[in-house]
Amino acid sequence: MAGNQFLKVLGVNLEYEWFGPAPGAAPTVVLLHEGLGCVAMWRNFAEKLSIKTGCGALVYSRQGYGASDPCELPRPLSYMHDEAEHVLPELVKVAGLQQYILLGHSDGGSIALIYAGMHKSSGLLGVICESPHVFCEELSVNSIRAAKSTYEEDNLRERLKKYHGENTDCAFWGWNDAWLDPDFVNWNIEQYLPNIRVPVLVVQGVDDQYGTVAQIEAIARQSGSQVEVSLLENCGHSPHREQESKSLQVMQKFLSGLFD
Repeated sequence: MAGNQFLKVLGVNLEYEWFGPAPGAAPTVVLLHEGLGCVAMWRNFAEKLSIKTGCGALVYSRQGYGASDPCELPRPLSYMHDEAEHVLPELVKVAGLQQYILLGHSDGGSIALIYAGMHKSSGLLGVICESPHVFCEELSVNSIRAAKSTYEEDNLRERLKKYHGENTDCAFWGWNDAWLDPDFVNWNIEQYLPNIRVPVLVVQGVDDQYGTVAQIEAIARQSGSQVEVSLLENCGHSPHREQESKSLQVMQKFLSGLFD
């Protein structure tokens, strides 16, 4: 993980990568990773999206992930709310963003929706959510429980270690323990949806093993702004990896509509 760049946000070093135009030259897409993700796990998707759209692309690892500073465990069950309320607004300032779009995957999608419903930023142009959650489902919990078994008994820890290094246990248990906490069944962010005032694109795989179409239906029904939905065939929880070309296509079309 040598050669990473860091932004200091609220006293914490967060690794990041930037592709394409600087703020002021074009809008910026901010990529928010999944519950086990980080900068490296986006691979070259951010760069490809920047090239296709002409936007800048900022991808960063949240605290406790990738090469960012570690965090204390256990994570509070409000960790997605905390990121949206405190960290992300400060990151926008530190990075000098002017006009921007949030693109969040899984936990990152939930963070993006909370942010859009919580902050009335004149610079926020839209939200793209991949496989987001707005409430806790039994399917999600069952899949996360299965991931725990794979981490403890199989090779998931070693596979994640090449991305998270010394943060591997922090990244996994911070996410897994929160979702499997008995009180997490009450986790719900639907109250933020009516306050969203920017267009939203939701991309989800038909075969998503972590969430059902009930998540999409809730967003479409309750959002205070226009919601576009793209359900992708032969696709699970990670459209940008499993259906990269199609994901780039629908995201490019959505972003083009924001700038017309």
